[in-house]
Amino acid sequence: MPFLLLSFSPTILASRAFACTPNPLLFNSHLIMSLAWKPVSRPDDRRPARCHTVPGLSAEEVAAASEEAFGSYYTPDLKRKGTGVAIMWFRNDLRVLDNESLIRAWAASDAVLPVYCVDPRHYGTTHYFGFPKTGAFRAQFLIESLADLKKNLMKHGLDLLVRHGKPEDILPSVAKALGAHTVYAQKESCSEELLVEELVRRGLHQVVIHEGESSKQKSVNPKLQLIWGSTMYHIDDLPFEAKNLPDVYTQFRKAVESKCSIRSCFKLPASLGPLPSGSLDEISGQGTIPTLEQLGYNEKKFERGMHFVGGENAALGRVHEYFWENDMLRVYKETRNGMLGPDYSTKFSPWLASGSLSPRYIYEEVKRYEKQRLANDSTYWVLFELIWRDYFRFLSIKNGNSIFHLGGPRKVMSKWSQDQSLFESWRDGRTGYPLIDANMKELCTTGFMSNRGRQIVCSFLVRDMGIDWRMGAEWFETCLLDYDPASNYGNWTYGAGVGNDPREDRYFSIPKQAKTYDPEGEYVAYWLPELRALPKDRRNFPGQSYIKQVVPLKFENTNQRNDYAKRGKGKWNNVHEG
Repeated sequence: MPFLLLSFSPTILASRAFACTPNPLLFNSHLIMSLAWKPVSRPDDRRPARCHTVPGLSAEEVAAASEEAFGSYYTPDLKRKGTGVAIMWFRNDLRVLDNESLIRAWAASDAVLPVYCVDPRHYGTTHYFGFPKTGAFRAQFLIESLADLKKNLMKHGLDLLVRHGKPEDILPSVAKALGAHTVYAQKESCSEELLVEELVRRGLHQVVIHEGESSKQKSVNPKLQLIWGSTMYHIDDLPFEAKNLPDVYTQFRKAVESKCSIRSCFKLPASLGPLPSGSLDEISGQGTIPTLEQLGYNEKKFERGMHFVGGENAALGRVHEYFWENDMLRVYKETRNGMLGPDYSTKFSPWLASGSLSPRYIYEEVKRYEKQRLANDSTYWVLFELIWRDYFRFLSIKNGNSIFHLGGPRKVMSKWSQDQSLFESWRDGRTGYPLIDANMKELCTTGFMSNRGRQIVCSFLVRDMGIDWRMGAEWFETCLLDYDPASNYGNWTYGAGVGNDPREDRYFSIPKQAKTYDPEGEYVAYWLPELRALPKDRRNFPGQSYIKQVVPLKFENTNQRNDYAKRGKGKWNNVHEG
């Protein structure tokens, strides 16, 4: 079953989830530990470990990988038959490659203006508990993604207009100034984004533009054209309506795999230009890509763990690095439950969440790898994870705001604590359980946490602490680079036992998890350096050598029948969340 992140995306009307899936293979902990990135240390082990940049390619290698990827999709056959001006409103689709909205805007006009709105609501607070809606790491990742998008648009004859304010105010104003007939954008699925779409539509309806020759002019309102583009399987190709989506993932997966095909990535013309004549000069207050300080954050230094570079070029570089350069796709299924290092899993999730990377592009690269190198369980499992990601997106349509409510889609009545002191011990990595504390420190230090870690800390918060799961979900919303509402809240509802599937009741035994996935304590010693001096078999079980445990475990016996993870069924969506 399930527990995302890739990134990353927000909620206003109601709080916005976690997932786990079957793993029939025995987990190869020795393989994972051999792949783990182990920091260089001095004898006193007090020097901060180095930070690993993802992708780990040079700027020249990233540029070459991006150029190769784009080169595969150029075609001279695309014909542009439209007239007038179209606006391309970028949202959570910050890419040029395989962006249907962008191609449709180009084809339906003779000039396109790309626009991004820095919406102040994304930098407010979460719905229930008032945490920062967007943390500093994700804000920095977004800034880098916008700069990279601007660069790629300029390579294709366009530019990016960045305006600071609400889309429902900005887009009608820009449409009026340019006489634009249509605003194109990616369709979203959760309440906050849906509300903004409706407000933009209403705003455009108040704008009147004149079309046609002077003698035959007619007055019309600009249209909002929303296009589905966030999933591997297109919503229109599903064998059922979203409202009739199966409640069990396996049923959904089998249905789409047997009855649906995945659409090809969109081809690109050599140029997407021109911009509307004089557009950037004529629109007052055009704005610039914001700095961290302008968004209200202090600069964050990456001193340990992984530093993800934002943007489409970095995303394409990472696909090249993981699949082709490091050749890790062939062992993905065996290594995906790791926690330490850059290559135990794809790490595609931050770029998927921001829309810098198309899931269909990943699909086509997997198929190319299978044809040129190897097809096995691991190559399939990447696609299996992407189907999970699709499932959560479609579930968010079926279930609506219930994924943000305490009782979840099934309206489960349970007593939850909102003990602030207990929650803060979890949030800050001070629970007295090294595996929990190490994962939470990684999250706060980097904006990332492994699939395995997400399952474990979720289980501990809701099962052992009894804390309201929405507190955990909203904290993840703050911190995760790869936050998106459908995956984050979908996964958390599953982890809390209030999700779509009534069979779910998972408990992750911390001792069992530690022995299986961090047998020598390398992960906890990396994030909790005070444990490195202990014998390896004691690092996860330090006793009096570590801080006092804040709560007892619900099930001390690792042989408990309902240790869900022990049965091999625990999994927070790996491709989407790590």
